[in-house]
Amino acid sequence: MPTAKNLRANRAALTHRVSYALRRPGRVPRHLRRVARDTWLRYRSPDHVAYYRAVMRSDTRRDPDAAVGSRNRERWLALGAMQFDYLVEHGLRPEHRILEIGCGNLRAGWRFIDYLEPGHYHGVDISPDILIAAQDTLVAQGLQNRLPTLTPVRDLTLRFLPEAHFDVVHAHSVFSHSPLPVIEECLANIGRVLAPGGWFDFTFDRTEGEEHHVLHEDFYYRTETLTALAARYGLAACLMDDWEERPHGQSKIRVTHG
Repeated sequence: MPTAKNLRANRAALTHRVSYALRRPGRVPRHLRRVARDTWLRYRSPDHVAYYRAVMRSDTRRDPDAAVGSRNRERWLALGAMQFDYLVEHGLRPEHRILEIGCGNLRAGWRFIDYLEPGHYHGVDISPDILIAAQDTLVAQGLQNRLPTLTPVRDLTLRFLPEAHFDVVHAHSVFSHSPLPVIEECLANIGRVLAPGGWFDFTFDRTEGEEHHVLHEDFYYRTETLTALAARYGLAACLMDDWEERPHGQSKIRVTHG
């Protein structure tokens, strides 16, 4: 069954946090540790990308699968398969070239690499630590001969990539951790690297209430905020209703050339 979404809750509100703590007291110590860690990391890295790179370094050190949002290996495999199956159902073909933004430790990426023609996968991530874990995934799956490219990046300008090169761009659980200026930077530049007829799929945490964030790690946006932002850069964007049927808590938007 699809994961139920509470589209009206403001998770940053004091009333919500108190109610959550009363309903799930066992999670309070973990949350307090997260607050302490994030306060320290934001003090050391006030820039959001540098801050989140530090978050990923900390999380990857403990467990690369958990660092990309999977509570165990079974969930890691299931979420990767969900992403892969969705793109194939929507027209991904072996001859396509795919750019995966926030590729992590290749939760979905190894499936793309195995499916696509050699050299047709390019993954980027702001975290060098998680890209080292991605290399481990490549070895574990025996995919070295598929010649994927894995690149650490400082931002999402994508300026080092060729024009109109990628048929599919994919970003799963990236914008859910990004403030609006980071998302805008990506949307301002994605059209240049997207091939004619190509598409860009990204997930996000959707709200129908007040937009908010929790600890600068989890961001909640209204659909119309992101579709209007895409339109500002000549892109057409729509909410993918059929993704809502999948057992995943985030929503998905597809962007194409306007």
